[in-house]
Amino acid sequence: MSKVVLITGGSSGIGKSIGEFLLQKGYIVYGTSRNPDNYKNSKFPLVALDVRDNKTIIESIDKVIGIESRIDVLINNAGVGITGAVEEIPEEEIKNNFETNFFGPLNVIKAILPQMRSQNSGLIINVTSIAGFMGLPYRGIYSASKAALGIITESFRMEIKDFNIRMTTVAPGDFATNIAAGRYHAPLKDNSPYKEKYGSVLHDIDDHVDKGNDPDMVAKMVLKVIETKNPKVHYKVGAFMQKFSVVLKNILPSKVYEKLLVNHYKL
Repeated sequence: MSKVVLITGGSSGIGKSIGEFLLQKGYIVYGTSRNPDNYKNSKFPLVALDVRDNKTIIESIDKVIGIESRIDVLINNAGVGITGAVEEIPEEEIKNNFETNFFGPLNVIKAILPQMRSQNSGLIINVTSIAGFMGLPYRGIYSASKAALGIITESFRMEIKDFNIRMTTVAPGDFATNIAAGRYHAPLKDNSPYKEKYGSVLHDIDDHVDKGNDPDMVAKMVLKVIETKNPKVHYKVGAFMQKFSVVLKNILPSKVYEKLLVNHYKL
């Protein structure tokens, strides 16, 4: 029997690539979008869901269960980027980022667990980021929100293991998607003490995304995780140096690693 997969943020970018790839492999795929009517050409059904709205979370999960009677795999992919000096990012934008990148996925998990418990099976893949393994300059809020999702995954895994439900993270590096277009950029203010260095880092961030790898790499990693009996806690996918940066973070003295980041970003 084909497994039923639900992907949040499935209308574009990495989520769309994952959905189309799994569809080709014979999975039954549903995606979510805040505005499904805007994506009439989606190759798999999209249901309305805004991860910041718990009512839509419950309604979308109930809708898929009503059609398929089960959900075997949840891929928590919906998320947004944010850049800026931490001091200058408006509080409401910080809260919105955490609502989307942390509290949203957390509420989707909480809404789907009763169904997976009743099935005595399930897999939840939380899409985090390599940026979540370290505090990056001018991406501190994004790093923090993705780090929080990674850490809560570690806790959840131990709490749900007796229900035959598995949970893991897939952390992408930079991929060629439309994330830069949807990212909140704190404005470059002429009187800001961060103007010059933030402007330089912002240019590099967008350039890295534009020149990023094909998001199908993430889709292939997701398939590998789905087909693994006992997934690891964390998976990383992306350019070698981006993945290796996490290794260096774990083995180098903290000040040495910080110096590497300072030099890399020309700070």
